[in-house]
Amino acid sequence: MASGLKELLQIMVERNASDLHLKVGRPPVLRIHGTLAATELERIKPNDLEDYLFEILSDSDQERLRKMRGIDVAYSVPGVSRFRVNIFFQRGTLAMVIRTIPFDIASIDDLHLPAKVKEFADMNSGLVLLTGPAGSGKSTTLAAIIEHINHNYHKQIITIEDPIEFLFRDDKSSIVQREVGQDTTTFAEGLRMIFRQDPDVIVIGEMRDLETIQTAMSAAETGHLVLSTLHTLDCAQTIDRIVDSFPQAQQRQVRIQLSQVFRGIIAQRLVPRADGQGRVGAIEVMTNSPAVADLLLEGKTHEIYETIRASVENFGMQTLEQSLVSLVVYGEISYDAARSVAQRISELDAALRALYTDFI
Repeated sequence: MASGLKELLQIMVERNASDLHLKVGRPPVLRIHGTLAATELERIKPNDLEDYLFEILSDSDQERLRKMRGIDVAYSVPGVSRFRVNIFFQRGTLAMVIRTIPFDIASIDDLHLPAKVKEFADMNSGLVLLTGPAGSGKSTTLAAIIEHINHNYHKQIITIEDPIEFLFRDDKSSIVQREVGQDTTTFAEGLRMIFRQDPDVIVIGEMRDLETIQTAMSAAETGHLVLSTLHTLDCAQTIDRIVDSFPQAQQRQVRIQLSQVFRGIIAQRLVPRADGQGRVGAIEVMTNSPAVADLLLEGKTHEIYETIRASVENFGMQTLEQSLVSLVVYGEISYDAARSVAQRISELDAALRALYTDFI
């Protein structure tokens, strides 16, 4: 008999793993500091996953799984951690990927995020987006921003999430957390009702469809601070993704609207630390400077990277490569680790050559 689910989750937390992979026919697999590592435990059998399923899912969730063939839910083990669980089918059998969600929410300072991130959190209105691939720390950064607002301002913060991940406690702010599938049917439906709930800050777990994007932009335009995430690799690609979501005939108007409501984009990766003790964030930051707004209006997103690179001092922006160079210089990460996530390796190498005469 394979280990029980709570035992597996305890092992996961003890080994400081971010994810646990469960699939029929192989032992549980952990992702530790970004790398997959097989455990020495017994192979998972079909009935093991079915047992885990009944521990995690309510009757309504089980029905949703049968219909949709894949769902996300949250699950907590008191004294251990909170978890986000993705349950799906592969080759006709159940499989799960479980991610750790700490009970304690790290602050912006704890995460060593750029100063501009705190400025975004201090804003009263506009659209702020967090982007990056899956597992890049978007949810953790978003939670840190929400907690900063909660501790410093008297605001009504309403989140729409699928599922609810970090649990917030009211401080100066009042925080309402709504879960898709439980508290609202969809992101779009939750957003349609949100304006009657007196929000100051609206948090959308992910901008998944055109209706959600439209409503988010309208909310930012009418005086709300809107925070959300997208699965895009960098700031320029994020702008293109939003604009391309709309029909061609509307894209000019969307660019105009976006140039007015957009406040900033935080694009991030997690990179293994040089000392092997966890991972650190490499962060690209773009703000809506006059130059960026002009590029948005003109549809010249291919020029955004150079604008970010040239705007470090005046606007607090930075490219991913500039962030990686800083992490290498301060010994936080190795050159090889930086190279593995850089999108423009030549830019990374050129910057390091300028700093180190012996750099090859």
